[in-house]
Amino acid sequence: MRKLIILGLLAATVAPSVASAQSYGEARRSERNLREEQRDLRQAQRYGDRRDVREERRDVRDARQEAREDWRDYRRNHRDVYRGGNWRAPFRYNQWNVGVRLRPAYYNSRYYIADPYRYRLPRPGVNQRWVRHYNDVMLVNVRNGRVVQVHRGFFW
Repeated sequence: MRKLIILGLLAATVAPSVASAQSYGEARRSERNLREEQRDLRQAQRYGDRRDVREERRDVRDARQEAREDWRDYRRNHRDVYRGGNWRAPFRYNQWNVGVRLRPAYYNSRYYIADPYRYRLPRPGVNQRWVRHYNDVMLVNVRNGRVVQVHRGFFW
């Protein structure tokens, strides 16, 4: 009887974690729903009364939290994409800041992130590239070598 109870408790703890696995499409849909709720909030602020606005704000806050949790689950379940790994480069690690000028060896095509959308990075601007530097990701202007944006510890 005791073993049966323990097995039941184990099954109850494992089942929610299996059910919470998010696919990329589900996470995208939750973001789309969040944008729709934010649009509804703006409309309620324009045309509605205060009670409606309060309820819409609460709904948007809850939707934001759910979207964050969905992406957290997605990243947790797809660790191979976000894995730090054994990243070797012909230079040592430096913690770069925004505005610093890099030598071309730090941002040559070998270190470009070819598909930034895979990592949910925003589209780079004209003459800009996302570059991996060990576990960090930097947005670099490839014409002058200036760092535009830095995400430290992006690849854990």
